Amino acid sequence: MSIITELTRMWLTRSTKRFTFRKEYDEQLPFAECDNLGLYVHIPFCKKVCNFCPYCKVIYSKETCDRYINALIQEIHIVGQQYESRKKVTSLYFGGGTPALAADRIKEIIDAIREYFIITEGIGVELHPDNVAPEILRVLKNAGVTKISIGIQSFQHKFQGILERNNIDTVSMRNALSEVSFETVSMDFIFALPTQTYEDLKMDMETAFSLGANHVAIYPFINFTFTSSKVKPLPKKQKREMLDRITNYCKEKGYVRNSIWTFSSEERAGYSSMTRDNFLGFGCSATTLLKEQFKINTFSIEEYCNRIDAKKLPTSLTIRFTLRQRMVYYLFWTAYSTKVDSRAFEMFFGVKLKKMYGFELRLAKLFGFVTEENGIYSMTLKGAFYYHYYENFYTLAYIDKMWGILRKEAFPEKIEF
Repeated sequence: MSIITELTRMWLTRSTKRFTFRKEYDEQLPFAECDNLGLYVHIPFCKKVCNFCPYCKVIYSKETCDRYINALIQEIHIVGQQYESRKKVTSLYFGGGTPALAADRIKEIIDAIREYFIITEGIGVELHPDNVAPEILRVLKNAGVTKISIGIQSFQHKFQGILERNNIDTVSMRNALSEVSFETVSMDFIFALPTQTYEDLKMDMETAFSLGANHVAIYPFINFTFTSSKVKPLPKKQKREMLDRITNYCKEKGYVRNSIWTFSSEERAGYSSMTRDNFLGFGCSATTLLKEQFKINTFSIEEYCNRIDAKKLPTSLTIRFTLRQRMVYYLFWTAYSTKVDSRAFEMFFGVKLKKMYGFELRLAKLFGFVTEENGIYSMTLKGAFYYHYYENFYTLAYIDKMWGILRKEAFPEKIEF
């Protein structure tokens, strides 16, 4: 950890206490009283592992996938049975991996979840471009899926080559999306790739909307230390110019900015599993954020299944927050939406935002990172870029280290930051 990371942590938490994750967990998860609760399910199977992808995934085999899905459904029952009645939740998202490889069992998973949870804002599933076929889309829609997110990364051959991705049949994709409709059709892109320009990114976004997308996400390329990718992202100055220009372009087009990296052509279109006060995660590597703790499941499919067979939660690590630590988590992930509502903060913590971070907010306004109106702090273009910049820094300082360890150890004793 760098001295900057250390000092930032100590300043924001007003303590020298580290973020400490330990090999422990609660048999009973205290989610019953959590408001704005989201759900996430991880399906860690792919036909091919992309060299740049940091997420928990393995090469698909039907036998392993079926065993895993059986365990996943049992995990849902173990957690869901802890609450006496059906708990209202905002949303359910399936990520991976490639969840569509288990398309024939998605309804089974959703049905298990609906035994315990009432989903109010829809169900989303991530798709590989190869999965965008009418027969798969119909299976997902009949299962209750209302939103899809397609991992395009780029429509352009030169960047597909860098990312070792295949060319995309845009005609077939347009036809499939026209034949089977969803509330939200999101397409993901990577920006800040070597030699990439604003025009390249704009062309990708225009293609997405022309094919039937009503929502796009542009994620910065991050070179995780444990992936096999040798790609180096663009320098900071070029990243900022690209992000600022694409944001202004979207504003001129009348698109809605839903978060730091997402834009939609329709007000109702949205796709994000991140902007939740609390969430429950099911499956390998899935995380759970509650009022006073954060936990992450084991990355090992074998150990995950073994834990579930023993009727135990598959948690690998848990951090139990101090109040200030939880506030930092809250503000960091809430700010992903580009806004922080001081009233929502006060309702969550029972204390005024200005009392806890008034000095930092004054500095943020002074440096032009945010504006304030009626207690709502909104990021400027400058603030959005620096959020992105420090999110990238946080990812490499914290997530890269944790995921790197968890890929090798199913249940490490402790990780400190």
